[in-house]
Amino acid sequence: MINQEVNDSGSVYAFSAKTITGEMKSLSEYKGKVLMIVNTASLCGFTPQYAGLQELYRKHRADGLEIIGFPCNQFDNQEPGTDEEILKFTREKYGVEFQMFSKIEVNGSGAHPLYQWLTTTARGFLGTKAIKWNFTKFLFGRNGEFIKRYSPQTTPESIEGDIRKALGLE
Repeated sequence: MINQEVNDSGSVYAFSAKTITGEMKSLSEYKGKVLMIVNTASLCGFTPQYAGLQELYRKHRADGLEIIGFPCNQFDNQEPGTDEEILKFTREKYGVEFQMFSKIEVNGSGAHPLYQWLTTTARGFLGTKAIKWNFTKFLFGRNGEFIKRYSPQTTPESIEGDIRKALGLE
């Protein structure tokens, strides 16, 4: 497992974002939880990962896992819908219960500040900064410590071992 240190200049808890239903939410509300952050899309080949993410959430939310999704339309126009359409789709098609946030950009000058921070401090394989595609995942421990960044190809099911360790179940 690639474990990288998070830049001391910030914390995942320092950010807030608008939920998919329009309320501002501070990520500090997730202190003490194991947190997975994922950029999502409804028309992507990886969209079925919503089912795996929901299953992880269902199995481990009582243990302290939180998953938060950030829809993004920066990759081949794969998330063209409104927040309302995205929420309806994720709930009806995949039964998503974890917190979804309003659609954002994850790369470039318009990237949400959380993703500006993530791509600088939680780099990917070989130091990759930019988000390469939908369903890039970031795992943080109960104290906000960065554990690992996972590629879009990494299925939620294959991350369960790392989640169980972070939750103190293994």
